Order: sequence, then structure tokens, then C-alpha cells
Amino acid sequence: MKQDQRGPFVEALRRAREAAYEPGEYVEQESFMRATEIRELGERAGIAPGVSVLDLCCGIAGPGRFLARELGCSYLGVDSSASAVEIARSRALGCGLSCRFEVAEIPPLPSGEWEAVLLLETMLAFPDKASLVTAVSRALTGGGRFGFTLEEGAPLTEAERGRMPGADTVWPAPLDELRSLLAGQGLEVLWQEDWSESHRVVADALTDAFTADASAIAARIGRRALDELLAAHHLWCEWLASGRVRKLGVVAERSR
Repeated sequence: MKQDQRGPFVEALRRAREAAYEPGEYVEQESFMRATEIRELGERAGIAPGVSVLDLCCGIAGPGRFLARELGCSYLGVDSSASAVEIARSRALGCGLSCRFEVAEIPPLPSGEWEAVLLLETMLAFPDKASLVTAVSRALTGGGRFGFTLEEGAPLTEAERGRMPGADTVWPAPLDELRSLLAGQGLEVLWQEDWSESHRVVADALTDAFTADASAIAARIGRRALDELLAAHHLWCEWLASGRVRKLGVVAERSR
């Protein structure tokens, strides 16, 4: 089963995800971020009532819906997975949120200008980060902000790629390289914070929770998918603990 069929994965992993996060920290995110980090990144990115927000690779948009509810922004979530967007729409219905969703590949970005662009936990998936940063800069208003998380580190070796399931979506980048790309597109880093340790704790907790609920999860998504999920989480636990990869929260502002 592919994760493009998002419904079975969301339901199969829900109980374990709820168990892995501390109280109040789970908002249907499909990542290692905690709700407090999601809100901090959103606030640092200038998200507030009425601010126009474009959330790239939103998935089922747990973080996006959380920010729309907490900070009152005008929100558009975009993802390439039709099944994920369908879930996001259904979750937002009847909640009184100013949320819209589109199915699209990124880049290009949707037309229009945005006061904030978010990319949470998916910078890793873009091998061509230069094209992505260029598209984000063009989509931002003057003074608009780009809030994202970065898996910071050297490119994976062939041996590492062989160990990581779905390695074609795992492209860490050195921080200096990413900062250079941002500066080249008129984006100045305003804030940066290292979340490696908190994300390692969450990765460990998720690994333990998935293992504890393995039988029920495998019954929904299959043993192979579960084994790949656990293998990937074990690697992230290892890399975050050793410093092979760092997890950073970053906000950059477009020149006015």
C-alpha cells in the first residue's frame, strides 16, 4: 500500500501518534514537530488574523488547521496527494476556519501573492532546492516571510540511501548552502532555532508507539509498509542522536 492512499495510514497510525506526543502537542501532524513548535514557527513567520498563508506540501493539514484556528489566518494548503487533501477538507468542514485546499505539484506555486509561505517537514523531499526557493520568493509579498523546517546535513552517502526507505525523497542540505540560496533570492534569515533534540525525543516515542501497536497497524497497511516505517524512524532516531542530521526551524523575510 502506498502512502498516496492516505486514509488507511492516517487511521492506522492515529492511536500510536496520539500516544507518542505529550498532552496538547498532537494536532494531526505527520512529522516530528510538536504543536508548540508549529505555533512558534507560525508566529515568527508573522501569521496573525487576516494574514494570507500558503502552506506547501500540507498533507492532511493538521498543522495548517491548527494555525488557522489559533492565529486566525486566511489559509490555502497545497499537496500533491489527492487523498490527503480530501482528508484535510473533510477535517476543516464545519469548523469555521478560513481554509482552502488544492491538489498540485510543487513547484510551481499557486498564483497570487502571499504574506507567509510555510513548508513544514518537507524541505527534505526537494532535491532541487534552488527552484523551490526561487518560486517561494516570487510568491511572497515585500516583507512576506517564509517559515520552514530544514533537515540540515551533508547529502546522504550511497550506503545511507540504501538503508533509508523512500530515499528518493530524502535530500538533506548544509545550512550554509540553503542560506546562500535564500540570500540570492532576497530572503534574509530573521530567526533560526535548533530542534534536533526535541525531534529526536518525538522520533523515539513514535518508534516505540508504532512498535507497541504493530499488529493493529500491520492489519491496516500491511507488514511491508510497517517495516519500512519503522526502519525510517530508527534511522531518524540514529541520525538525530549522533548529529548526522540536525532539525532546524527557520524564518526568512523577503526584501521590501
